Amino acid sequence: MDISDQLETQKSKYETITVEKQIPLQYDLALLAAFDTNALDESRLKNDRDNYLKEYARDGTQLLINQIFKLPITSSEMGILAELPEQITVIPREKPLPKPKPPTRWERFAKAKGIQHRKKSKMVYDEATGEWVPRWGYKGTNDDGANDWLIPVPQTEDPFEDQFSKKREAKKERIAKNEARHKRNIEEAEAVLNQPKGADTRSLRKVELQRQIAISKTATASIGKFDKTLKGESKLKGVKRKFEPSIGDVRKEKELSLNILKKVVGKKGDIVNVRKAIAKRDQ
Repeated sequence: MDISDQLETQKSKYETITVEKQIPLQYDLALLAAFDTNALDESRLKNDRDNYLKEYARDGTQLLINQIFKLPITSSEMGILAELPEQITVIPREKPLPKPKPPTRWERFAKAKGIQHRKKSKMVYDEATGEWVPRWGYKGTNDDGANDWLIPVPQTEDPFEDQFSKKREAKKERIAKNEARHKRNIEEAEAVLNQPKGADTRSLRKVELQRQIAISKTATASIGKFDKTLKGESKLKGVKRKFEPSIGDVRKEKELSLNILKKVVGKKGDIVNVRKAIAKRDQ
């Protein structure tokens, strides 16, 4: 049984994977990109633009896929993957380079005292339990007896006071204090980034706090007029309005009035649509 005719008919339904170009394409397979520098056929572009652009895009895509199938492949759980080469095309950054982070309070202190940073392991051996436990965090060595079943009462303390709740409250206070310090360090770091050379960080924070207080006061109904001043708060200076003298140069007053008139009626085109006005009047 000869089925060659049927195979040829079936094959003719699909485009060939062999594409010939006068100038070979340039590829950057790391970006899955192909660059075609061949000249366009202007006659087909004018007469049959849509079909011509579809064929042009199809040929370029076919050549790109042919190059991808030539790459070395590896098998994984997701299937067969192609190993892409290194990127060739240099793409400009969308955003500027990030500014270097300013040193924290501790980093400045360590630099002034010459303290060297030593990397510590995350796990430490606990001799009481005979196990390796985290140095910080949950069930860590810094949990200062959270799992203690017995706490001795100091002689100077009330014997009827709950030492367990007292220890929990002390831990909450330490956490809140550390969070406040962390927030202060972030504010100081942001102030250092925006401060001019030679400016003091504390004075900048003071000015920023005063500015935030002034902004919050404007949110009240009286726009801060009847708000109580805080202890140690400096009085905010407002902007005084300036009024022109009621008696002055007539020529200058005429010029100011003409400038206002130009802003109102100085636009191109008719200010009033006459036809529309007449139509409205006749209704």
